[in-house]
Amino acid sequence: MRRRHFLFLLGGSLLLPLKTTPAWPICNSVSVLDAPLELGGKWGGSAPSDAAAVMERMRTACLAGVALVSDRQPDRLRVDNHAGTLPSIWLHSQPPRTGWIIVSIGTRDWCKLAYQFGHEFGHVLCNSWQSDAKPQTPCQWIEEALVEAFSLRGLGLLADAWEHAPPFPRDAAFADAIRDYREKMVVNYRAASKEQDETASLRKWFNQHEASLHVNGGVKAAAGAVSTMLDLLQTDATMIADLGALNRWPGRSGVPLHHYLNLWEKSCVELKAPGRLPVRLRNLLAQQ
Repeated sequence: MRRRHFLFLLGGSLLLPLKTTPAWPICNSVSVLDAPLELGGKWGGSAPSDAAAVMERMRTACLAGVALVSDRQPDRLRVDNHAGTLPSIWLHSQPPRTGWIIVSIGTRDWCKLAYQFGHEFGHVLCNSWQSDAKPQTPCQWIEEALVEAFSLRGLGLLADAWEHAPPFPRDAAFADAIRDYREKMVVNYRAASKEQDETASLRKWFNQHEASLHVNGGVKAAAGAVSTMLDLLQTDATMIADLGALNRWPGRSGVPLHHYLNLWEKSCVELKAPGRLPVRLRNLLAQQ
């Protein structure tokens, strides 16, 4: 499907990302919930103000009741629409405190916009927006599956909010379109989790795919894990806070799985996050 890429198309020119610099704690009073949102790129027949309204609604839905613990939250969010490209986080060094999201949607395609924004915004929540945040195997699949689940959970909450208070006049019925869009994706992910085993055990799925996940950690490769992650986040939303403790160590996702989970638990302790999500995944994956 897609995930973070490191080439950026702007005005017909292909630009390489600027030279990266080490990430640093930001520790300011702005959070990913209230960081100002700005739009760039070409939105075609979609009014940028309408697109912004949809993304603001999705951001609120995704983070409702979620403790924001990260010490690396951006000062601003920028979202560019680039039709024909892949949704991604643009890893850049200037401006250094802006989380930069790329989406790719057609005219007023609000379901796709909310979904794409939710996934990439999940990467921002996981501290994967600064210039050193290049995804790495063997553990990138965990973040990809989690942020996909994060977006799918958010879509369900967005639909409920849209039905009761639509962002556009006389548009409450669009909530059903959001639910249908979400349900099709959930059905596909549940089928992927049972592709080779009707028990849909995360451990069995991982054991069957571990070798390939060492090569490809994208969301397509992680599809069989998404339904488990969605169940975890929907059963205990406090676990979402633990996403803010990801990737705060050298090596990020490029370390062995047991070490990755150890570092994640340690990071949760440092930030006073609940710490239940890495513990639960350790148990599901039978990692000591």
